[in-house]
This record gives sequence, C-alpha cells and structure tokens, in this order.
Amino acid sequence: MNSAAPARRTELLAAAAATVTVLLWASAFVSIRSAGEAYAPGALALGRLLPGALVLGVICLIRREGLPARAAWPGIVVSGLLWFGLYMVVLNWGEQKVDAGTAALVVNVGPLIMALLAGWLLKEGLPQRLLAGMAVSFAGAAVVGLSMSGEGSASVVGVLLCLLAAVAYAGGVVAQKPALRHGSALQVTTYGCVIGAVACLPFAGQLVSDARDAPLSATLNMLYLGVFPTALAFTTWAFALARTTAGRMGATTYAVPALVVLMSWAALDEVPGWITLGGGLVCLAGVAVSRSGPRGAATAGTAAPATAVGAAAEAGPETHPETRPEPQSGKA
Repeated sequence: MNSAAPARRTELLAAAAATVTVLLWASAFVSIRSAGEAYAPGALALGRLLPGALVLGVICLIRREGLPARAAWPGIVVSGLLWFGLYMVVLNWGEQKVDAGTAALVVNVGPLIMALLAGWLLKEGLPQRLLAGMAVSFAGAAVVGLSMSGEGSASVVGVLLCLLAAVAYAGGVVAQKPALRHGSALQVTTYGCVIGAVACLPFAGQLVSDARDAPLSATLNMLYLGVFPTALAFTTWAFALARTTAGRMGATTYAVPALVVLMSWAALDEVPGWITLGGGLVCLAGVAVSRSGPRGAATAGTAAPATAVGAAAEAGPETHPETRPEPQSGKA
C-alpha cells in the first residue's frame, strides 16, 4: 500500500506533464498560422528561437549543465541546422499556404521518415510493419495533396513544404541520437536551439522590419512560440518521458492533430475539408501500423531520447541514449 502511493503520484505527475506538452505543441500550429500573417517564415523562426534558446539556457544554468562533450557536437550542429533551423522555417512557410490542421496532419508522417532514416543510417533495420506503415501514410499524404489541388497551386506547395518540414524534423532527430550518447538531452537540445538561431541570423534584418509593422498580437504569438511550445513543452516532455515508457508517451502525441483542428476552428475559424481530414487520418493510420508489433515485443522500460522536437529536454539524464528510439509525432 505504502509503495503504491508514490508510484501512483509519479504516474499522475507524468500524465499531467504529458498533457501540458501535447496542448502546447498543438497550440504551436495555431500560433504559427496567426503570427505568420505578419512575420515572414525566416523572421518568425528566428523570433521563436531566440527566446527559446534564452529560456533553455536559463534552465541549463539552474541545473548547472556545462558544455556537452566534443563528440556530441557533430550531432548537435546537424540537428540544430535541420530541426531547429530548416524545420521551423519551412513549417512557417507551409502554414502560410495551408491551414493549421492540414499542416499538423501532414507533419505527422515525420515519425515514419525518422524510422526509415534510422533503419538506413543507424542500421536499426527496416521491419515489414514500418514499410507497410510508410506506404499507408504516404498514400494518405497523397490524398491530402490531391484534396488541396482544388484550392490552387499555393495550397499544393504548402502541403509539399509541410512534407519537407517532416523530412527535416526526422533528419534532425536521427542526427541527434548519437549526440545523446555524449551529452544530456537538455544540453543537446539547448545548444541545438542555439545553432538553429545562429543559422537563422541572416533573417535578423527582416525580423526587425516585420516587428516594426506587426500588430502586438502577432509579436506575442511569436514570443509565445519560443517560451512555451519550444522551451517549456520540451521540459515537461522530458519530465514525463523520464517517468513512463516511450511507447505510452508516443501514443499521447496522436491527439495533437485533432487538438490542432479544434484549436484552429475556435481561434482562426479554419477547418480542413472532409477529404483532407480523411487523408490525414490515413496518415495517422500509417503511423499506427508502423508502431504496431507482436504482443510483448516492446519492453516497458524502453526510452526514446532521440525523438520529438525536443529531445530537449526530451529524455533528461535519466534515459538511456543507446536504446532504439520509437517514432513520435505531433511536434511543431
């Protein structure tokens, strides 16, 4: 009885942290769509990364985290350029051309691309269920693309940009996994965010120009993106992941697209068409197929420090980087 109470409390705290993370990540798609009306894609990315890096840096100081080992830097640099740099710029661009719900649905093919790259580059294998899930998910993405063709060429370009964002996100995660063998998740994510901000510095002039003319609401949305979905959400994700299994945490992110659709409907009066929603559900079904496996195949203690837009804090020092990452989804 006495030992069950702390375990139950830990489970509830992990569930609460995971809920905060999912809500913040879902809100990011809506905030990007809103802020993107006043800020160019690169300027918005830089305006998000600067406060995000600042908050993560403060967390590092509080936790007395030093610099990562030299061996971690190649992965940090690549993940910073792909994940925090290219991913955010391209996603911002894509959301200027498609609604937030459609963007969230398309970006959710990222975990499948991640698993494919991990199987190829990290020699983690390409199981048949993964390949089947890839086929199903990309069929769904094709349906989304075709459904948007009636909205004009800009919408099709938007879907392709969101697919490119998913590829950049997946590539950044795979590059980050080896770095986590030599540095904590908080170190790797913090300095990855800094690298992304440095890569986006060429947009500094545009950021200043856009900020001068942007309404206060757009600027507040941009700051919100940096402090909450980027820094805080990755910290709560780390807290939760350190206290539960990666498989259970991964399942929570399936709620993100549905939440994005509801949030964008309430805040922006945007709802994807029925065919687009159907294609998005097929994408998620493909992710589910890739994650399924024989009963008992997954171990309860599996950790996935190289997943999510923030292994950031994603796994925290309690996890084990040598374990194979399970695909996660829903990051913004």
